[in-house]
Amino acid sequence: NRQYGTQYLAVMPTNLYGPDDNYHLENSHVIPALIRKFHEAKVNNQPTVSIWGTGTPRREFLYSNDMAEACLFLINLSAAKYSTLISQAAPPLINIGCGEDLTIIELAKFVKNIVGFNGDLDFDNTKSDGTMRKLMDVSKLKQLGWQSSTSLINGISMVYRAYIQKQPLG
Repeated sequence: NRQYGTQYLAVMPTNLYGPDDNYHLENSHVIPALIRKFHEAKVNNQPTVSIWGTGTPRREFLYSNDMAEACLFLINLSAAKYSTLISQAAPPLINIGCGEDLTIIELAKFVKNIVGFNGDLDFDNTKSDGTMRKLMDVSKLKQLGWQSSTSLINGISMVYRAYIQKQPLG
């Protein structure tokens, strides 16, 4: 950037979710997996849904459209704002997220309620929890004037509506 007068940034997103996600039960991310599990359990009148791990790890999630909006915001930064972001010593990196996390138990309860599943949660502690906490420092992005606009409840609700619209009938 210094050599060529560019304003390139490298962005690091948090966990993303959105309407065209991968809903495979074994190799998807947690939100689409939970949506599918709860939906199928609801449709099939199952009494419980099994969730991998203990439910205690904390995760941060960002709706995919918010990620796109953050990138557009950063692309359109003025030279003055860009220069406040970058110092001579720091690389041009910026985290993109909402800056809030919740436990997998809390997330599962959100998804359960949105889907309308009335059964119980069964946490399978034979499955790994992974890292206990993944939360990004998004203070640089907030100082520049951007923050996510889609709440987790609204985002998951939109994703669930898109998911059920794509399901085959019968």
